[in-house]
Amino acid sequence: MEMLASLHTLPSPLPPTTTSSSSEPSYKTPFITRRRAIISASTAAIASLLHFSNPIPSLYPAIALQPQQVELDQEEDRIVRLFQETSPSVVFIEDLELAKIPKSSSKGDRDVVAEDEDAKVEGTGSGFIWDKFGHIVTNYHVVDKLATDQSGLQSCKVLLADSSGTSFYKEGKIVGIDPSYDLAVLKVDVEGYELKPIVVGTSRDLRVGQSCFAIGNPFGYENTLTTGVVSGLGREIPSPNGRAIRGAIQTDAAINAGNSGGPLIDSYGHVIGVNTATFTRKGTGISSGVNFAIPIDTVVRTVPYLIVYGTPYSNRFQ
Repeated sequence: MEMLASLHTLPSPLPPTTTSSSSEPSYKTPFITRRRAIISASTAAIASLLHFSNPIPSLYPAIALQPQQVELDQEEDRIVRLFQETSPSVVFIEDLELAKIPKSSSKGDRDVVAEDEDAKVEGTGSGFIWDKFGHIVTNYHVVDKLATDQSGLQSCKVLLADSSGTSFYKEGKIVGIDPSYDLAVLKVDVEGYELKPIVVGTSRDLRVGQSCFAIGNPFGYENTLTTGVVSGLGREIPSPNGRAIRGAIQTDAAINAGNSGGPLIDSYGHVIGVNTATFTRKGTGISSGVNFAIPIDTVVRTVPYLIVYGTPYSNRFQ
């Protein structure tokens, strides 16, 4: 290409000369010969390059794909970092039925659920660390058996990690519930551990089509990441007590059993919703790709009252 470009930098043709034998102008032969030689040399060089590259025709697609591959690699690296930074704030919750009522112990908040080998796992779910004091936000339906237990045999075991990445089990105790919004707050003893609370975003400025990511424990598989987009806004879904939850976020990021209570995050790692429900194909239990999350703005308004009073603001004066 450089040789072709050099044609544009040649000097202007020499002025025509008139011979005595003819009135027609003529150009000096040496210049014409030089120009033709340059063109011929350029053509020959390009032809030789093309001929040389014929044995490896895949060279051109490879060169064309390099910028695209770099862009894909950068996008993958971004998602990997997003998961690595956010997953320590996500917890795994097991809903247990104990074989016997645990005895009190002087060990304080001991891991009684871990000591009962005969405990039956009745369900699993997800949640996320709200603050450094050990408050965990999840769905009410994840811990509803514990919330309504009268026998003392229901418990929940929470697997979480500290800021250094060290995983540990703790018993989760309910401090507040709001069935109307399918929200609950657990408390675990974190003495001696430093937690990494999740970064809270906003759902007010969400747009259909923007990327989102769900982190949770579907079917008991810990720290699973699924990707998708915001498919719809302002949806209405039923709550555990039969009331409507308005303003729900619809997404095609896969949400299955065990994802409930986990965070839906944006491209910056900010939580924008609490994964709550999915439509399943009848008789299969398989997600249809139509999934819903409670908007984080609703969560932000509700959780402080659950932590302080144990009930939502609407129930304080009833």
